[in-house]
Amino acid sequence: MNLSLRRICVAASCMLVATQLWAEPNRPECIAPASPGGGFDLTCKLAQSALVNEKLLSKPMRVTYMPGGVGAVAYNAVVAQRPADAGTLVAWSSGSLLNLAQGKFGRFDENAVRWLAAVGTSYGAIAVKADSPYKNLDDLVKALKADPSKVVIGSGGTVGSQDWMQTALIAKAAGINPRDLRYVALEGGGEIATALLGGHIQVGSTDISDSMPHILSGDMRLLAVFSDERLDEPEMKHIPTAKEQGYDIVWPVVRGFYLGPKVSDDDYNWWKASFDKLLASDDFAKLRDQRELFPFAMTGPELDAYVKKQVADYKMLAKEFGLIQ
Repeated sequence: MNLSLRRICVAASCMLVATQLWAEPNRPECIAPASPGGGFDLTCKLAQSALVNEKLLSKPMRVTYMPGGVGAVAYNAVVAQRPADAGTLVAWSSGSLLNLAQGKFGRFDENAVRWLAAVGTSYGAIAVKADSPYKNLDDLVKALKADPSKVVIGSGGTVGSQDWMQTALIAKAAGINPRDLRYVALEGGGEIATALLGGHIQVGSTDISDSMPHILSGDMRLLAVFSDERLDEPEMKHIPTAKEQGYDIVWPVVRGFYLGPKVSDDDYNWWKASFDKLLASDDFAKLRDQRELFPFAMTGPELDAYVKKQVADYKMLAKEFGLIQ
């Protein structure tokens, strides 16, 4: 290599390093748009651990909590107040997209943020306390048919939320009017588990990743998981699907992150490249598995297209249940 070419290569390497250092956010933060202990918290803490472990961040990312409207408060705050803050990731899930489809995030729609990455998926589930008289979905359906007012169901969000939709689909399959079900609106999986274990509700409509710590401790059981087939993890193989019990319901819960709408392309691309590297890592796969999440890796324009299609599909489902016109 001649001297001139060597100088060009050295200069290019220096520019690359400088760009990487410049693009890394000074105060990285992940907002979990719910109370501690649920799926949004889990999603942020997964990124918090993985980004530092892979040396993609040189300083730890803090996790903050912004509950309200199952994501609506955080969405509005970032879009309106912190639109260009390149250091702020916000966790989202399929439930966020369902709420966006129904206009529950106020004046902002699915086009208002920059969708960054999807890092894993869980599945919806129906949880009860370990000593519950309900042993399967048929037991629950019989109780609901007898008197729906006597079965208190806790869900993340109000009528039309992801958790509401899961039990509404069961009700519809059983010939029960979903509007007759008795709901308590809670703020995410952490509050659902607390209310269930405290005896304030009889049934929790949640997802499997939120529930597994309580399943493993012996405090909680799952009547069903909304996956196509039984999940292949050793601690999950015993959990029946809704489909095998005669209820043809599948509900994946994809989890990921978005950025504010005015984050620069340079900063967005730095995060995208970081997540692309992360999602290809074996170490990340181990961290994801430890949190009871299953593979689902998507970033950038591909994710943006996926989000827009999901919102369109959820709008059709919401119309079917009379939630929107």
